[in-house]
Amino acid sequence: MANKITTPGTIFLGENALFEAEGTLCNLGKKAFIVTGKSMIKQGNIAVLTELLKKNDVDSFVFSGITGEPTDVMINEGVQLYKGELCDFIIGFGGGSPLDAAKAIGVMAVSEGKISDYNGQFITKAIPPLVAIPSTSGTGSEVTQFTIISDTERNIKMLLKGSPLLPTIAIVDPIFTMLTPPNVTAATGLDALTHAVKSFTSKKAFSISDLYAISAVKRIFQYLPIAYKDGSNVKAREEMSIAALEAGISFNNSSVTIVHGMSRHIGAIFHVPHGISNAMLLGECLSFAIDGAYEKFAQLGRAIGVAGSQDSDEKAANEFLNAIQNICHICDVPTLEEYGIGKTEFFNQIDKMSKDAYDSGSPSNTRKPVKTEDIKIIYEKLWK
Repeated sequence: MANKITTPGTIFLGENALFEAEGTLCNLGKKAFIVTGKSMIKQGNIAVLTELLKKNDVDSFVFSGITGEPTDVMINEGVQLYKGELCDFIIGFGGGSPLDAAKAIGVMAVSEGKISDYNGQFITKAIPPLVAIPSTSGTGSEVTQFTIISDTERNIKMLLKGSPLLPTIAIVDPIFTMLTPPNVTAATGLDALTHAVKSFTSKKAFSISDLYAISAVKRIFQYLPIAYKDGSNVKAREEMSIAALEAGISFNNSSVTIVHGMSRHIGAIFHVPHGISNAMLLGECLSFAIDGAYEKFAQLGRAIGVAGSQDSDEKAANEFLNAIQNICHICDVPTLEEYGIGKTEFFNQIDKMSKDAYDSGSPSNTRKPVKTEDIKIIYEKLWK
């Protein structure tokens, strides 16, 4: 069976990436619709972008209405402004939320109905040219064909997917991540780690996705603790930018497993940021999955140096699991209780979350059978 690799049309990676991309970027259209958050304006990053566009006779409109994780309400507002301002291409600039929102605005700019009509659907219709410029190192949205948007009516997180959502251009410059606060650095970095680990251990993993995944895992274990403790460390920021991109390419092509299927519903119901809900689940989900893929987890343990060639696969795999729990501890990942979620409130939602997680399809990529009851037990164990 042949494997297919999908990536953005062009990736500019490293210092001064935005300026290296200038010619390619400014040839996409006459008026850019810039999707971002207010922090990017305050930091002066949007001014850098708009001046670059202006110098090349490209007009722009800034939509800074993305606050927190994107919702259908934000997307609707963005679509109306995109059309009203007569823009012809889209730039998502910021964390995963503006990038995901930019993709969704692109989809709905050329589609009929409501965004909820497209939940779980494969998008096939071409969207306006899309540029993704991340300011965090985590979601990998700049190199994936997915977007997650909250449905405020049904209180669920919707997944839209398809190759038209791959950015035309990804511009990954670590300079834009330097002011990311520690809690966001941790959440996004652990999100990237989750992507890499789960894509590597997915049933759909293959040789090329494995290369990206292993490289990302090694970088994250080495550099996330440094970036978390010292956000001004340029080397750590550079390496985390690369790791997030690698992890994104990996899971874009080999898919994710049980963690993501469960994480989305904690985020939707209890409004926990995606990276943090992933990290909350990592230990218990990997403990469940490990005996179905000792060899794969063992490879990761040996890759980061917590196990050697003399160790059995089972021992090496368990050492990797210990390392996962340790990095979550270093990054101060809160428990559900510490995050402020009540136990009774959480347990009242477990049956619904378990069914929705199973129905999402992600758990089926795990290298062992997963039943709804297994998911329910994992949710319960978060309170042990």
